Amino acid sequence: MTITEKAAYIKGLVEGLELDGTTKEGKVLKAIIDLVSDIAEDVTDIAEDVEYLEEYIEEIDEDLGGLEEYVYELDDECDCCDCDDCDEDCFDCDCCDCEDDEYFECECPSCGETVCFDSSIDPEELTCPACGEKFECIISEDDLEALDGIDEE
Repeated sequence: MTITEKAAYIKGLVEGLELDGTTKEGKVLKAIIDLVSDIAEDVTDIAEDVEYLEEYIEEIDEDLGGLEEYVYELDDECDCCDCDDCDEDCFDCDCCDCEDDEYFECECPSCGETVCFDSSIDPEELTCPACGEKFECIISEDDLEALDGIDEE
């Protein structure tokens, strides 16, 4: 039974009691029943709106996913070769040298997105691709030495 059906049921019960609408108690009960009916209709309208918005947000999310793939050129292939064996993470590719590239991961303090970068990017001046916030990534001494060694090559 929906909320509007329950409100109508209660209204029917009160009308079945044949209360005198001219008494103080009768006036109060009728006013409460009218209020409950109005609230039930509003809640039903809100529930319908929420359902519509949930569906709309799902559509937007799907469209945004497609747009992200197009803009960021996300695909299932490695950028450094033309094989179909590479998966999304180019660093797992066994068919080329990209697995040897040194890269680092850091979490954006603003949005929590994982940011990957290599030796060509200064870890003290990172910009999150998701939220656009600039932040500094603290990396270990070993990783810092690796970065310096790569830059010198």
